[in-house]
Amino acid sequence: MNFVPMNMSRRPRVLVGASGSVATVKVPEIVLELSKYADVQIVLTKSANFFLEKAEKYNPEVYAAFQTLGVKIYLDDNEWDTWNAIGDDILHIQLREWAEVFVVAPLSANTMAKLTNGICDNLLTCVARAWASSKPLLIAPAMNTQMWNHPCTKKQLQILENDYGYEIIPPMSKMLACGETGNGALAAVKTICTLVQNHITETQSY
Repeated sequence: MNFVPMNMSRRPRVLVGASGSVATVKVPEIVLELSKYADVQIVLTKSANFFLEKAEKYNPEVYAAFQTLGVKIYLDDNEWDTWNAIGDDILHIQLREWAEVFVVAPLSANTMAKLTNGICDNLLTCVARAWASSKPLLIAPAMNTQMWNHPCTKKQLQILENDYGYEIIPPMSKMLACGETGNGALAAVKTICTLVQNHITETQSY
């Protein structure tokens, strides 16, 4: 992707997306880290919102700190709450214009398939479809090992990386939430945030 210069008079802006993976419970930790050097907003699919509600039990201390940030979270319904007539603001376009970097972590198998095929049936996929190719879009897949090993996964990743210019943050191999051990776990929070910060540094240097 070609980079566009960001407004140096304010902090960088990062949009964090999450789709229907249990790894969404890591979103508070990701946001806390990114918030050290950027303004952050969140867009969730319906399934991701279900898992984010479980994050408090997963890591109460991190969740409490996340809550104090007051980060804006956008859901599908918000797309329609902001539009009533032609000329009104369109949320997925506003979010695209607001952020310099878009990172989807976790990216579920279902949403990966949607992005590959250009489907935009919720707020997150609409933002991705409308995202400017001049700005970084990173994706961090997280899914069951057999889903990760399915032949279509490799093909979809090739399209997303080579044709669309997305940056892939590969998953890790570990004990998964389903009880199986294998590849498919969300990349380490530090890895995700470091890659996002690298893109912020690159945009600032232009």
